[in-house]
Amino acid sequence: MVVSCYRESSKNRIRIDFLSQKKRQNMCGICGQFNYVENSPVDVSVVRAMARALSHRGPDDEGYHFSGSIGLGFRRLSIIDLEGGHQPMSDSEETIWVVFNGEIYNFPELRVELESQGYIFRTKSDTEVIIHGYKHWDDDVLQHLNGIFGLAIWDERKQKLILARDRLGVKPVYYKIQDGSLWFASEMRSITTSERGKPDVDPVAINLFLRYRYTPSPLTIINGIKKLAPGTKLTVEKGRYLVERWWKYQPIPFDPLPDFRQAEDDLLHLYKRAVKRQLISDVPLGLLLSGGVDSGLLLALMEAHGSDWQTFTVGFGDEFRDDELDAAANTARILGARNSGIKMEKKDFDDIFSKVVWALEEPIAASSAIPMYSLCEHVRSKVKVALMGQGPDELFGGYKRHIGVQYGRYWRALPKPFRKLMGSVVGYLPRNEAAKRAIYSLDVQERMVRYQHVFSLMSGGFVDSLFQDGILPDGAGDRILECWQGLEPMIEYTDELGGFQFLEVRSALPDELLLYADKLSMAHGLEIRVPFLDQEVVEYAEKLPASYKVRNGSGKWIHKQVCKRFLPDEIIKRRKLGFVTPVDEWFRQGVYGGAESSLLDNNAIMYNYFQYERVQQLIKEHRSGRHNHFKILFSLLFLNAWFNTFLS
Repeated sequence: MVVSCYRESSKNRIRIDFLSQKKRQNMCGICGQFNYVENSPVDVSVVRAMARALSHRGPDDEGYHFSGSIGLGFRRLSIIDLEGGHQPMSDSEETIWVVFNGEIYNFPELRVELESQGYIFRTKSDTEVIIHGYKHWDDDVLQHLNGIFGLAIWDERKQKLILARDRLGVKPVYYKIQDGSLWFASEMRSITTSERGKPDVDPVAINLFLRYRYTPSPLTIINGIKKLAPGTKLTVEKGRYLVERWWKYQPIPFDPLPDFRQAEDDLLHLYKRAVKRQLISDVPLGLLLSGGVDSGLLLALMEAHGSDWQTFTVGFGDEFRDDELDAAANTARILGARNSGIKMEKKDFDDIFSKVVWALEEPIAASSAIPMYSLCEHVRSKVKVALMGQGPDELFGGYKRHIGVQYGRYWRALPKPFRKLMGSVVGYLPRNEAAKRAIYSLDVQERMVRYQHVFSLMSGGFVDSLFQDGILPDGAGDRILECWQGLEPMIEYTDELGGFQFLEVRSALPDELLLYADKLSMAHGLEIRVPFLDQEVVEYAEKLPASYKVRNGSGKWIHKQVCKRFLPDEIIKRRKLGFVTPVDEWFRQGVYGGAESSLLDNNAIMYNYFQYERVQQLIKEHRSGRHNHFKILFSLLFLNAWFNTFLS
C-alpha cells in the first residue's frame, strides 16, 4: 500500500491518500420512516422535519429518498471529498440505498476487493463500499466493515430495511416501532419531532440510570424509543422485524500465549495501524489531550504522520488540585505539539449544565460531560476532527474497580465471619461508600450477578427507597441482566477480569462515555475518533489474560510498557486522574446555584417519581461530611434538569 503524506502547519492539515483515492467521511445524522405492515406512503414532511432536527450534526448539506412506504433522510458534515458522495446514495440501478453516519476505516482494501469482483464505483466515498458490499455479501457486509457507524440499508427489490450500529457503539442508532411503522434516527429528538404531547417516561430506565449513571441499551428514558445495542442490527422484512447481535466475537485465550514482549510488540503494531487509518482528513485535525499516558501515546504515534499538531485541554485552574492544564501543556511541549487550553470556573456551571442536558437527550450522570461540552465547543472553533484517547482503561484495567475484580477471588476465599466483620468495620467509616459497595459486590458468588453489583453505583435497595410507592415494577433493578442477554455464553472462556471487561466494553463504555462523546461533539459539528477502540485492538486485548493487564495492584500494565517506548518518565509516572472535575467539591460547598436549588423545590417534576424527604435527607447527609452521596445527588440533579428540559 502506497501512502503519501503532506503537512500544512499553518492550517494544521494532514492528508493520507490510500491507493491515490480520497474518500468522503460521513460524520452526520441519519433518519427515516418505514411503514412496513400496510406499505402506506410515508409522510414526506415528517421525514424532512426529522432531518432538520439533526441539523447540528450535519450543518453542511441534506438529502432525502422517498419511495412509497420508505423515506430516508440525511444531514451531512463534510470532511473529505467535499464535492462527492451525496446521501442517500444508491447503486446505479437504484435498487440499494444507504444512509450512513460514520466512517469505514478499511474502505480502500474493501474497494479493491470489490472491484476485483467486477463492481464499478461511481464515487470515491466509503458509503459506496457499503452498497456494493451488501450486493456482494448481503447482510454479512457488516462483518467486513472496520469502522464506526450507524447506518440504514434499504433493499428496494426485497422491500427490506437493515439498521445497524457499529461493534463498539461509537455511533448511536435510535428507533421506535408502533402500529406497523418504524422510525429511526441518530438522535431521539429526531423521532420525537413527529410526536405530539410530552414523552412518556420509563421508570425502569430511571431506576437503572440511578444505579449505573447511564441507561443500558436497548432501553432509553422514553417509553417506546429504544437504541440499538453495540454490534446489533434490526432487520425489517415481510411485515416482521428482528433485532439480533451481528458482532458475535467470542474471546478465546491465545494458545500458545505469546510471551509478554511479543504481546507488547503486537499491541504496538495494532496501535500504529489504527492511528494510521484514522488520520484521514482534508480538514484541520487535532487531539484531545490530558496529562495522562493514553492521549500522550496517541500524540506520539501521530508524530509519525506529521508534526506541529494542535492539541486541546480543559481544566479548572490552580484552585483545583487535580487540574491537568499544566500537565497537558508539558506533554505537548515535550512532543512538539501546539496546545490550547481553556479554563472553566464555577460560574460557568449552570449555563453549560443546561446545554449538556439538551445535547445528551438521555440522562448520563458523568460530571466530566460538563467540561467535555466546553472543550468540544473550543476545539470546533479550531479544527473539524479530533482524536481522543478513550479505550485503554476499559481494555487493560485502568479503573479501581478492575483491581477489585481481579483480586476479588482472594476476598471470597476468606472465612465468611471475617468478611462480615470487615464489612461492619468499613460501614462505620465516613464518606467511604465506594469501599462499602466493593465489599458487598465482590462477595456475590454468581458471576453475572456479581458483575451487576460491581457496576452499580448504589445498592438496589437504596435506589428503590428513593421512589414513591407504586412507581417501580417488581424486579426493575435486575433489568440490566436482560440488557446483557446473550453475552454470558460469549465470556465462557474468559477469566474473571476479562469477562467483566467484555461486558463493560459492550455496555458502560458505549452507553455512557462514547455516547456522551458523540452527542457533545456533534452538538458543535465536531467529529471525534477513538483509535484505541479499533476492532483489531479490542479483539486482541480481549484474548490477553488478566496477568498482562493488572500486576502488583497496578492496572494497564502492558499498555504502559508500550507507552514507555515513546514517553518520558515524567509523563509515565504522573498520578492517574482521569477526566476529573471539582463538581463534588462544588456540591458540598453549595455553589451549584439554580441547578442545585431545583432539588429543593418540592413542586419539581421529579417528585412525581421520588420522595421529597428522602432526597433532602441525602443532601443533608452529604453536606455534613458523614456520607459521600455525590454520585447519586449528581444523578438526581441531572435527572431533574432533564425533566425540566424535556417535560416542562
